[in-house]
Amino acid sequence: MRGEPTELALVRPKSADEMDAYERLIGDAMAGDTTLFARQDAVEAAWEIVDPLLNASDEFELYQPGTWGPASAARLTSAIGGWNDPQ
Repeated sequence: MRGEPTELALVRPKSADEMDAYERLIGDAMAGDTTLFARQDAVEAAWEIVDPLLNASDEFELYQPGTWGPASAARLTSAIGGWNDPQ
């Protein structure tokens, strides 16, 4: 079997009763449907990870584009068997 690249285009006119993304989001919020929203504990857990990085005063190590990062990255993973560099 041999595949060929094919462009897929879908053009569908919006019907009068179809909501756009924000209308659906606001409607779900008003109806109490929380399936499209993150829970507070999940948001707080994410900020526990991100906030220290945003407030860090450490300098970032520069490395060449196209490489797997600075040498210190390999040292960070040495205790668990090292970095798997596919090159």
